[in-house]
Amino acid sequence: MKRLLAALVLHASFFTLQAEVWDTLCIDRYRIDSTEVGALKAEVNALAFFQNDELSSRVAKGYTLPGAWLQPKLTYTPIRQIRIEAGAHLMLYDGANRYPNYAYHDIVRWKGNQHTHGVHALPYLRAQADFRHLTLVLGDIYGAQNHGLVLPLFNPEQNLSADPEMGFQLLLDRRHVHLDLWLNWQSYIFNLDSHQEAFTVGMNSTILWNRDRSKRLQWETPIQVILQHRGGELDTTDMGVQTVMNGAIGLRMRYRPVRQRVLNHLRAEANLLGSWQQHGTLWPYDTGLALHTAVLAQMLRGLDAEVGYVCAPRRFANLYGSPFFGTLSTRYPGETFTRMHTLYASLGYTYVFTPAYRLGARLDLFSYNSRQTSAMPLAFGVYLRVCPSFLLNRKHK
Repeated sequence: MKRLLAALVLHASFFTLQAEVWDTLCIDRYRIDSTEVGALKAEVNALAFFQNDELSSRVAKGYTLPGAWLQPKLTYTPIRQIRIEAGAHLMLYDGANRYPNYAYHDIVRWKGNQHTHGVHALPYLRAQADFRHLTLVLGDIYGAQNHGLVLPLFNPEQNLSADPEMGFQLLLDRRHVHLDLWLNWQSYIFNLDSHQEAFTVGMNSTILWNRDRSKRLQWETPIQVILQHRGGELDTTDMGVQTVMNGAIGLRMRYRPVRQRVLNHLRAEANLLGSWQQHGTLWPYDTGLALHTAVLAQMLRGLDAEVGYVCAPRRFANLYGSPFFGTLSTRYPGETFTRMHTLYASLGYTYVFTPAYRLGARLDLFSYNSRQTSAMPLAFGVYLRVCPSFLLNRKHK
């Protein structure tokens, strides 16, 4: 049995990204299709969801997210290398009629008391240029799940709740490397505004060790950095400059068996995580370390299962990850935990009717333990992604 478990951990990281529930639902293709040249299209991009988080503990509060977001837009591809998109991003929670301007946790510290009523609405604008190996994006970037961040650095639930990321993005695809470099400008300030400027800079560089991408066994090294800066020269608040960051480096293996009768793919990974507060007092400590290991199996008929472990031997803070993977309480600000150990298990299901219509469901179980507290929270959700497109006109050469 020990040898079997060791073999599973050693070989189990090789499953294609687009097979897991969140990836199937939320990752968007970014390279321009040559068949779209000259086409003016109307697109409806929507995600309906019901997410229930039974998280109540000293680490986090529980809550429910019933609702949907909708992005109606027009897209035009005048030439092979250029695509322009314009529309709106609309967020609606069932039973809600007043929305803060931003959805990330603790955002009110630098966003102020700005609200919208009825529905949370934002303009959606994207200008994209494709080159041979490089994609340049201005405006609404390919964010959230598209960044491919490791789980402790990004809580996939933000695919439901966070505003689209806006700013600047470079995407590079070569035989041995995939690079995603982005700037997400989250809060713009004018002179004499009463809230802080804020932006996040991120990088995900994945080194691909195999020359032949068709081989069943693949090796990768992800190197990831996220930095958030709050403040600025026009800042009139008394909050001061805040600069905090997360980083990760690891080793990942992917494996596709020859006979895919029950098992389609396996993935195993180990990541070293770090946190650093370069300036300010947003976190109660300046440095932290953690270790993350995980095994994920994608099976036939749309099922996938993941088991993982996060160990923060002393202290670790994450910017956008689940609070159960760090040593800070989001329920009681200022409370910290020592030697946090978190085991988690997830079971997911996806059904793809067509590429434009996808259904997903997921159950997440956590078991965490520290010197101060322990609990076993859970979360579950059901999701429907709808993204049809309609050709309005085509300019022929």
